[in-house]
Amino acid sequence: MSDIIIGIDLGTTNSEVAILKEGKVTVIPDREGRKILPSFVGIGEHGDVLVGEPAHNQYILYPERTVKSIKRHMGEDLRVELAGQHFSPQEISAIILKRLKATAEDYLGRSVQKAVITVPAYFSDAQRQATREAGEIAGLDVVRIINEPTAAALAYEAKTGTRKRILVYDLGGGTFDVSVVSIEDDVVEVLASHGNNRLGGDDFDARIVDHLVEHIKREHDFDITESRQIMARINRAAESAKRTLSDQPFVRIDEEYLFEKEGTPIHLSLELSRYEYEQMIAGYIDETLEAVHIALRGANLTASDIDEILLVGGSTRTPVVSERLFGELRKEPHRNIDPDLCVAMGAAVQAGVIAGESVSAVLVDITPYTYGTSAIAELDGELYPYVYVPIIRKNTPLPVSKTEAFYTSFDGQQEVDVRIYQGEAPDALNNIEIGEFRVKGLRKVPAGNTVTVSLDLDLNGILHVSAREKDTGLSKSITINNAIARFQGEEMGAAKARIDALFGPAAGAETLVEGAASERHHTEVKARALVEKAERLLEKASEEDREDMIDLIEDIRDGIAAGDLQAVETAVERLADILYYLDT
Repeated sequence: MSDIIIGIDLGTTNSEVAILKEGKVTVIPDREGRKILPSFVGIGEHGDVLVGEPAHNQYILYPERTVKSIKRHMGEDLRVELAGQHFSPQEISAIILKRLKATAEDYLGRSVQKAVITVPAYFSDAQRQATREAGEIAGLDVVRIINEPTAAALAYEAKTGTRKRILVYDLGGGTFDVSVVSIEDDVVEVLASHGNNRLGGDDFDARIVDHLVEHIKREHDFDITESRQIMARINRAAESAKRTLSDQPFVRIDEEYLFEKEGTPIHLSLELSRYEYEQMIAGYIDETLEAVHIALRGANLTASDIDEILLVGGSTRTPVVSERLFGELRKEPHRNIDPDLCVAMGAAVQAGVIAGESVSAVLVDITPYTYGTSAIAELDGELYPYVYVPIIRKNTPLPVSKTEAFYTSFDGQQEVDVRIYQGEAPDALNNIEIGEFRVKGLRKVPAGNTVTVSLDLDLNGILHVSAREKDTGLSKSITINNAIARFQGEEMGAAKARIDALFGPAAGAETLVEGAASERHHTEVKARALVEKAERLLEKASEEDREDMIDLIEDIRDGIAAGDLQAVETAVERLADILYYLDT
């Protein structure tokens, strides 16, 4: 039986898994029929691991037990706290990947070991390596990492089979990318990319949160930012308001019993217009449009050369995105495929190609960055030791290997330092240094001894560097995968064991399949515990609260009996809000 390779969109806000089989792409649902997994990870009150919807629901009650938007920290040397434990971003992402892996195995009825995982086009080498490590910790062989806009274009080509140049505008929860893509004769070729790894729907939410925090401070002279629980509620309210404003011109934001001041319950109630919201995020949209023009210039195209604009990512549902793009490019953007699912679908197409499925599309991806080294040369008319020497230029098709010759600067020089940078500035020190090494033992000869530096960027966007003394063959090489917090062999094994241990002795796919199937059970257990707590506090409640609590208790019981998980979750959230203030 041939290997099955799944495609995974590991997103900031949501993640999905898909497969290509017999020419058809399927985004794999869990046992509840949900195709989208919120990228939330939590530890329950009894030490159980919560992934997706249960963790998302827990966030409002126990933000200290829950992690969200971990993708924004991929490649950073940090640990995030979760229920008193500390995890690397790779480990948190691995938990999400294990759940997606288990969902696929449950759906397919067999083990899955290989995956294609997508990353933002503007992810650095360190961020790509961290993503690969997360897959390895999760028990996956990551056979390819591809860029998210590229994946979306693959899904688009598979669906339309047309020949055209498209602009892929990908605005997700935490990252933004724009790519110019040519589709012709079944070849999907990325011509140019630009973006920002720190711009997305989370930032839009934050502007609404700031607005609400200032409103409360102004109206009640109270700073809510010191309370993690209140801020978790405000964040949830902001996210909900943003979604509503995608379809409605106004939204009413109501949060009852937000806090108590001098014995008086304080509620939040205000109306937010789409116009106000769009003014809040105008600067972010301006930045994305500037990136669009940079990408067009990188592809040597003008707006009139673009046949279509493809919107990708949930944040593109904000109407001002389409309006501003139309104003800039004079073309109406559209969503031929679901903006939330198309990246996972494209990953599945690429996975199918690698697995030997019959697929027409051939992918030609590019590097979004320039890579090079530094040398002594003139800069602004003066001799300077850190002049940037680009070796692989931005927007070069992958894979690519380039070599440049350099020369020793003084007689008898027996060693050279090779520093590798990522960026565009002529002064290397203004770029990002991503790795360095030293070549020792060069011949004792006059200045001008030739040393060649080779950069090899593979299909996954991982950089391999070597330096060689031309006349002797003396060489030194590294893979730039340790720019930030690379897991070494023993650390990788420890991380795998640590994550496996979170899921109990089985520590494998079977445990997680049971976990995916038991999300209903987690919700029901939590709901029943909340009902018991509510019943104990009924006497303490005011008459108005008591009536609401009784109604919500009945809603929860009815929802459990009917198997209506959404109704249960909604009632639990409302009841938890009331209990929070009764219990403090």
